Amino acid sequence: MKDLENTQFFKVETEPETGVKVILSSVYEALTEKGYNPVNQIVGYIMSGDPTYITSHKNARSLIMKVERDELVEEMLKEYIKYNKWN
Repeated sequence: MKDLENTQFFKVETEPETGVKVILSSVYEALTEKGYNPVNQIVGYIMSGDPTYITSHKNARSLIMKVERDELVEEMLKEYIKYNKWN
């Protein structure tokens, strides 16, 4: 029989962070590990929408498909602008 006098605790496990930066980093790493040129492959994916440009190694294809392609472009452009100190 359950102890109804004490409060029970329930903890929901949170999923790991899946922000655009994290996803791009993971995809870049997976493509590099498999010997692909990550820039060419990511550009191919963004331009065509064809997920086969991205390897399934380390779940990279599934990860990149969680993000809209325009969000990928936006994130990369933001980082480029920041890197070049244009803002």
